[in-house]
Amino acid sequence: MPQPVAAVAAVAAVADSTEARAGGASAGSEFAPLLRTVRNRGLLGRRHAWYARVITGNALALAAVVAGLFLVGDSWWALSLAVPFAVLFARTAFIGHDAGHAQITGNRGVSRAIGLVHGNLLLGLSYAWWNAKHNRHHANPNHIDKDPDVAADVLVFTGGQAGVRQGFRRWLTRNQAWLFFPLTLLEGVALKVHGFKDLRRQPVRERVVEGALLVAHVTAYTALLLTVLSPGKALAFAALHQALFGLHLGLAFAPNHKGMEMPDPDGDRWGHLRRQVLTSRNIRGGALTDWFLGGLNYQIEHHLFPSMPRPYLRRAQPLVRAHCREVGIPYVETGLVDSYRQALRHLYEVGEPLRAE
Repeated sequence: MPQPVAAVAAVAAVADSTEARAGGASAGSEFAPLLRTVRNRGLLGRRHAWYARVITGNALALAAVVAGLFLVGDSWWALSLAVPFAVLFARTAFIGHDAGHAQITGNRGVSRAIGLVHGNLLLGLSYAWWNAKHNRHHANPNHIDKDPDVAADVLVFTGGQAGVRQGFRRWLTRNQAWLFFPLTLLEGVALKVHGFKDLRRQPVRERVVEGALLVAHVTAYTALLLTVLSPGKALAFAALHQALFGLHLGLAFAPNHKGMEMPDPDGDRWGHLRRQVLTSRNIRGGALTDWFLGGLNYQIEHHLFPSMPRPYLRRAQPLVRAHCREVGIPYVETGLVDSYRQALRHLYEVGEPLRAE
């Protein structure tokens, strides 16, 4: 497996790394004092018991939905179970995400096993593909040349990207703000397709393991639905379930970086603190927000300390906010609805020149 996300994000295994390794930070950097404070508070230690409860609870809840499908049987009422199934799939994705960041355990083999089970087997989403892509994002968030999450694809994020669009993609860009959430309905399926396509890139041994688990997921998922439901109802359930799963992921990831600062590829290099804080926004809220967004509402803290266990992010927030105030770096935090408004406004403004034609 590639170097862990936290290493590529310059804070790899930050609980065990030196300050110089964390983000390329030296003893005199803006980030080093914050790192010392967070480490001294014990916020980089593992939370094995907490994650054991989360993983067990999620597995039991998934099993309960599957049991519910058998109890309801071949009825259109079974489609109502697609809603909790989608929510639990998102919870499963959050666990895989945390495993990829070495938040659950510092043992790379165990982290990979957790990621493969929760990604490939339970979701049909390639853990290796996601990690490789996510590594690059964490290393250079919102960098137009280095962050795959802002590369021109279905959506674009800069005027330069918008200006070269042609044909149907040009129409998409003109209307991308309105189409953003409808497009997320396809995200669940798109992630699976990307994972299968990425198998060609992987080393043979990893390809065999990843591919076998992806096929096992598709086989088990199809068998479950066709055993319980007629083909028509099974297709309707799968479509609804995957659409809601994609929407949930879109709701969780959209507020994090869209509409925030984008580093000038030709400008001065930011240090780790500025690179992560200026490109990220946090979402205010309580326990329900933490649960719904899988801790990604603490995006600033997560980007500064990728290997920090999820339950510690809330405790790190006041330390990070105070440090940003001390060094004069804007710390952006907003409500959930307003975060969507800001993200969509950015997409709308990027497409505006094309609408004026």
